[in-house]
Amino acid sequence: MHIKIMGILNATPDSFFDSYPDPVVAAVRALAMPADIIDIGGESTRPGSLQVSENEELDRVLPVISLLKGSKSLSIDTYKPAVAEKALAAGCSIINDVTGLENPLMRELAASTSCPAIIMHSRGLHAKMGKNTLYEEGVIPHLISWFEKRITLLLNAGIKKENIIIDPGIGFDKTPQQNYEILKGIPILKTLGFPLLIGLSRKSFLNKSLAATIAANTYAVLQGADIMRVHDVQEARHMIDFVANIQKID
Repeated sequence: MHIKIMGILNATPDSFFDSYPDPVVAAVRALAMPADIIDIGGESTRPGSLQVSENEELDRVLPVISLLKGSKSLSIDTYKPAVAEKALAAGCSIINDVTGLENPLMRELAASTSCPAIIMHSRGLHAKMGKNTLYEEGVIPHLISWFEKRITLLLNAGIKKENIIIDPGIGFDKTPQQNYEILKGIPILKTLGFPLLIGLSRKSFLNKSLAATIAANTYAVLQGADIMRVHDVQEARHMIDFVANIQKID
């Protein structure tokens, strides 16, 4: 059992939980995380958040990347191709795009750099988020269909199959009930044949609770999730180690 932990590092002043706008403070925080990957973001995607310019986003993330380069595996959390390109050049090795590489330029970048890309399902960001939660066919069938189409698009753009990671986008245009359905449907999502990232840490449907987050993450791991994106890295590490020790027992 090898579940990777992605530690969230918000280099922002307005994320819904744990913001580190000072690059040095952000880097110190990241270095203390027992994470496999550090996911660096310079723009909040919480519902109602404000969009920032490419330059402002770069001003937030590039100093942090510079301080962390070579210390850990780094991911850039952005949907802007120009930001992703400069972040990769500065030391990141993974693209985490909440729009699922909707922008053709992002697909071209992922293909040309041959870096892993996390494609997340969403239906809109910022002011639009949370207003499109109707899935007539059901949320899991919708996700399967959406991922199949998006993966075909990425493969046709030259992105290697082994570089694709999928994320169902828990909390992004999903009701609490739909979030629960996604957790229960993890084995179905796994039939797509790609590593599955689950990001539900401290989200509002869990009342931003650490206890509820750990419980939900434990369930996701037991269902087959491959990467857990979390704020509370130490607690997630303890949980994963505990589950792994139990599974070793004959």
